[in-house]
Amino acid sequence: MKGLLSSKVSLSEQYQLALVDLDGVVYVGKNPIEHAAHSLTAAEKMGMRIAYTTNNSSRFQSVVADQLRGFGLNVQDNQVITSAVVAARMVAKHVPQGTKVLVLGAEHLQDEVSKQGLTVVHKASDKPEAVIQGWYPDLAWHELAEASFAVEQGAKYFVTNKDTTIPREQGVAPGCGSMIQAVMNATGVEPIASAGKPESAMYEESQAIAAGSAMPIKKELCLAVGDRLDTDIEAGNKGDYDSLLVFTGVTDWKMLLLAPEHLRPTYIAKDLRGLLEPHEAPVLVDDAYVCGGERAIIRDNALEVSDPTSMNALRSACMCAWSYDNPSSLVFPNFTV
Repeated sequence: MKGLLSSKVSLSEQYQLALVDLDGVVYVGKNPIEHAAHSLTAAEKMGMRIAYTTNNSSRFQSVVADQLRGFGLNVQDNQVITSAVVAARMVAKHVPQGTKVLVLGAEHLQDEVSKQGLTVVHKASDKPEAVIQGWYPDLAWHELAEASFAVEQGAKYFVTNKDTTIPREQGVAPGCGSMIQAVMNATGVEPIASAGKPESAMYEESQAIAAGSAMPIKKELCLAVGDRLDTDIEAGNKGDYDSLLVFTGVTDWKMLLLAPEHLRPTYIAKDLRGLLEPHEAPVLVDDAYVCGGERAIIRDNALEVSDPTSMNALRSACMCAWSYDNPSSLVFPNFTV
């Protein structure tokens, strides 16, 4: 069973590179998340390097970096690794230089594809050999149609990410995965590969980009950080990275308790202040799991905890639920962590 781990020192001291998601972790839309900028700055002062990873393929690295600098962070443009950057590198590994690629996405994605020595086109009549589909807010029906026509005609189909939703200031909106489904429904064709999480390619490319001309930081010294079990955490598990889940985005405590093994994080924290703290792993004492003095136990098909406001109690509860044969049948306390 995959369970939570311990770190006797802060995660910023335990790991050398944090692969930090943006939407739901550092910001929501244009709005900063409380404690994020301070925590990241403090982590860097403790020696941790930061790579900002995002499945959003619509914005240039410089634009994202400017937003982060507006929150008080000291960020270089190349610290931002978008799915457009990863996707362009991915397509270039599958087709020769100069190949026509139909790009369904924002200017950033088009620019990254061009940087890889590929020829950007926008119509199926241009006979592209590949299609790369990303997300951007002005996506139109006729663009989805052109991508569908090209895929139907045999073009290799790639996507930047499969996120079905994207958090915005007003709430949750359809993401790239929802638009991909439209092309899949029309063509019956599955994408060959996805650049974004939950695939681990983004983390691997981030390691390489962060290293520059030096050797990449070892995987065991890299920490994936995110708010989504089915993207950030799953990508970490697929790539064999340790991970930190924060509760500032889409995941809540119940989703975590019910998470199957491939979606379980290594650490959990309320927000990015978790980077600055040691983490204690729950231990089994008699029939209860105990973490930091807080207990969780299952009695009569109910999960009981010593303090539903405590993160340590939630850590203990995770181990209880994850070790239970049918956690969805349990009665849970109402956590307010």
